[in-house]
Amino acid sequence: MIQSKLRGTGVALVTPFTKSGDVDYTGLERLINHCVNGGVEYLVSLGTTGESVTLSGEEKLDVLEFTIEKAAKRVPIVAGFGGNSTHYVIKHEIEKFHFKGVDAVLSVSPAYNKPTQEGIYQHYKAVAEASPVPVILYNVPGRTSSNMKAETTLRIASEVKNVIGIKEASGDFNQCMQIVKNKHKDFLVISGDDNITLGLMAYGLDGVISVVGQAFPNTFSDMVRHCLQGDFVGARKLHYDLNDITDMLFAEGNPAGVKAALEILGVCEKHVRLPLVGISAELRNKLNAAIEKL
Repeated sequence: MIQSKLRGTGVALVTPFTKSGDVDYTGLERLINHCVNGGVEYLVSLGTTGESVTLSGEEKLDVLEFTIEKAAKRVPIVAGFGGNSTHYVIKHEIEKFHFKGVDAVLSVSPAYNKPTQEGIYQHYKAVAEASPVPVILYNVPGRTSSNMKAETTLRIASEVKNVIGIKEASGDFNQCMQIVKNKHKDFLVISGDDNITLGLMAYGLDGVISVVGQAFPNTFSDMVRHCLQGDFVGARKLHYDLNDITDMLFAEGNPAGVKAALEILGVCEKHVRLPLVGISAELRNKLNAAIEKL
């Protein structure tokens, strides 16, 4: 069952770009190896951190194909397919891909339209029925301006068989607790917030899809494994080792912060696509000092 392979740390990969704005496949290969060799449990391609909304349809497919090839079955692959048009997600994304080498889909709740809870339910029901692989819901109201309530998540979990979990990035501890408390045993609840993952896992979450974890895969994935083993004292030390850096990585937007860290670490370059811009020189200097200290 795929759920057992998706407990722990998944990383939401950035899409490296060259200075001219093209996809940097050499950097992407280094990043994939950095994460896999660092001990993460799985990779997520084409998520928010991957700047997927700035990629063309052809670029998305190329990046996903490349990620599958270079991961070489060493870890599971989760593909980001989502948007604010149910029809488009199904007809122009899911039905356009062969899904060889993809273990699950991460699908963000529709943004901008601000659908009702019934609309969110019907959207995911249609996406799950169209997907040839299991689907993970993604609730991130800070980006979508629409919160998927615990009741809706639990309804989908119980009624839509092809949905196997949720990435919860609402930051609402009570909402997460209600899902964990009332879900069926095979439904995954995954943190979408790096700096509160330790606390959320104490409530029973199954892991995280992380931004920071791709820069520091050993430390972050070890922290999550300590949590899964019930060793929150050991986890706490690793959490605080990364705490200040995590704050810095999000201080001026994601993925600009983590791309700067990855450049400092020699993994890939820092470039982002407009409308995103790179972090300030002041923040980069602080980040560089913190990474050297770590």
